[in-house]
Amino acid sequence: MNTQNISNGILSALMACTGGAILVIDTANAAGFSRPQLISWIFVVYFFGGLLSIVLPLIYKIPIAGAHSITAAAFLSTAAAGYSLSELAGSYMLAGALIAIVGVSGLFVKWLRYIPRPMLDAMLAGLVLNYIVKMVPAFKQAPVIGLFALAGFLIMPKISQKIPPIIGVLVFGIIGLSLSSSFPPLNEAVFVWPEAIMPTFTVHAFVSITIPVAILILSNDIAVALAALRKNGYELPVNKILVISGLATVIVGFFGGHAATVGGMMSAVCSQEEAGPRHKRYMAGVVSGSIVLLFGLFAWGTVLLIEVLPLHFITIIAGFTLVGVLLNSLQSAFSETSYRYSTLFAFAIAVSNVTILGVAAPVWSLICGVLIAKILGEGKALTPTAPILEKSRVIGK
Repeated sequence: MNTQNISNGILSALMACTGGAILVIDTANAAGFSRPQLISWIFVVYFFGGLLSIVLPLIYKIPIAGAHSITAAAFLSTAAAGYSLSELAGSYMLAGALIAIVGVSGLFVKWLRYIPRPMLDAMLAGLVLNYIVKMVPAFKQAPVIGLFALAGFLIMPKISQKIPPIIGVLVFGIIGLSLSSSFPPLNEAVFVWPEAIMPTFTVHAFVSITIPVAILILSNDIAVALAALRKNGYELPVNKILVISGLATVIVGFFGGHAATVGGMMSAVCSQEEAGPRHKRYMAGVVSGSIVLLFGLFAWGTVLLIEVLPLHFITIIAGFTLVGVLLNSLQSAFSETSYRYSTLFAFAIAVSNVTILGVAAPVWSLICGVLIAKILGEGKALTPTAPILEKSRVIGK
């Protein structure tokens, strides 16, 4: 390990353990779940998601990181109302089964073979931009935290080039938080073990919950993670990752958890250049997974801490975390002159963050980008990502 992959692993975990946890808490409250049901939900998705992020990097030496699907949790904040916990558990288990089937079939790899690398970079840049733009209103709401975080970002490189600027953001941001915010007293923490739920399977829940959750995990989480990893030159066992994520989702679904899978932005943070030498970046995934696992293990106490943490603080830290990812993706996407309009449209659609027919923006971004490139004849002088994907397909079998 080194300071670079440790710091990026910590930041990756913070993305899941702050904003992701808040989404799960809000969704559980909106669905009318009890406190034990909420803690059980957080326990399983973070414990098994963290375990996944430890095992996969150690086996494949690839900086894979994840926990649960943040976009699926956001979708469930409105969709879960009106369904019983047993219906939701059955829907999550079926979503995991669908993901595993996609992995066994190899359809995902075949689809990715036709996507040029600049398109992947444009899509990733568009998604990351959403996080960074949200810093602007957060700065307005919490100017002290924002200014301290910005000072840390600017000062840390002056102190040491070996320490990532985001460490300065985190340290100075916490100082700004302590100076500008007051926190209510914490409630008493009660230990809760996750409880198994007898699943119920209905056609209505399958159509309304299972299919959208599976699509969101595949498009907004797994596809983004694979794009970020491939962008940084990693050979991927794509089919195996899909199958393992699907089976993990089936397991957590049995306890009321909606997903346990690799994460798009988390993997992007762990695989970027700032995470250190390329052959050592997989340790960032191990660090991230270890923190996520511990977060789930102590969910009975960590939930109380997350509930009092200001949202604007989380937004500012997350935005600064992804600055390097955005710069690298933009440079890679738009420096290739063989692709012009196709990468621009792919970027714009990803920025829009729209969901059409249950399909998330990242998928539409890639589909439209590839179609425009074909129609305009862009990129003919280049060899797309097929060679890399061919290796991924072989490894994935």
